[in-house]
Amino acid sequence: GGRVAASPYARKKARELGIALDAVGGGSGPRGRIVVDDVVAASKTSTASATGTVTETASAGSSGKIAMPTASFVSDRSYEDIAVSAMREIIGKRLSESKFSAPHFYVTMECEMDSLLRARQEMNADEDIKISVNDFVIKACAAALRATPDCNVSWVVDKTQAQKPKTILRKFNYVDISVAVATPSGLITPIIKDADRKSLSEISGEMKELANRAKLNKLAPDEFQGGTFTISNMGMYGVTNFTAIINPPQSCILAVGGAKQRLVPDAKAPNGFRTATMMQVTLSSDHRAVDGAVAAQWVKAFQKFIEYPAKLML
Repeated sequence: GGRVAASPYARKKARELGIALDAVGGGSGPRGRIVVDDVVAASKTSTASATGTVTETASAGSSGKIAMPTASFVSDRSYEDIAVSAMREIIGKRLSESKFSAPHFYVTMECEMDSLLRARQEMNADEDIKISVNDFVIKACAAALRATPDCNVSWVVDKTQAQKPKTILRKFNYVDISVAVATPSGLITPIIKDADRKSLSEISGEMKELANRAKLNKLAPDEFQGGTFTISNMGMYGVTNFTAIINPPQSCILAVGGAKQRLVPDAKAPNGFRTATMMQVTLSSDHRAVDGAVAAQWVKAFQKFIEYPAKLML
């Protein structure tokens, strides 16, 4: 019962594999010392005989006691290094710069969706073009930016003056909505240009066409570079709410969650409450360019256009 002669690495491997060194038998190292190859071989033998152990212990139960089967398991600790695509590398660099340089703050609002869902059902009846909830979201964002133009801005550092870079606040007179689309090579944001001037059917058709070409990596640079505001919608994945990272050099991005039914207070209802379909949205803003009060005004305007979709036609 003395100490079993084994190399330090063999002892470590035996602990990982759950192998007792005295069960390994004779070692193949100098003077019968157990090395790591002996431990691995013993582990394979133990695994191969695990089925036989179960049978033997089961038959042992006839003597009045049940012996539990024992088996050793080898854990797979391998991994795979995957080369990062050029697109993902650029996305990672830009989002890191945004998160670490732009002071993000967040404003969350709940929107009741029932009127919008009824309007959507009526619009889609007997029509070839089917309007999605996301199409309404794009249109409502554009209308809210027209109502609150101080959110339609960009924080720009002019680096052409090497000695003293000049910082400017660029206020856009147009509304271009970038919409995040997941593709096999990474996230890309095709742009609905002049979204405030387009109808829901125009937005719907254009968004479908851009998303399809984005997934095929067939967008022209001007179709995904630029934009004045971004939407990231994860409602289709069952997500209720989240916060998004600003798409630089823009100053705002809207994170859209899925619509869920729940009870809400209603003084007019006989029992004091009713069932409503609610959607949560969170606006991420760059505090250098957008004040908290302005962000609050924007989400309030967005809520109005979502809850009263007929106002989008004005």
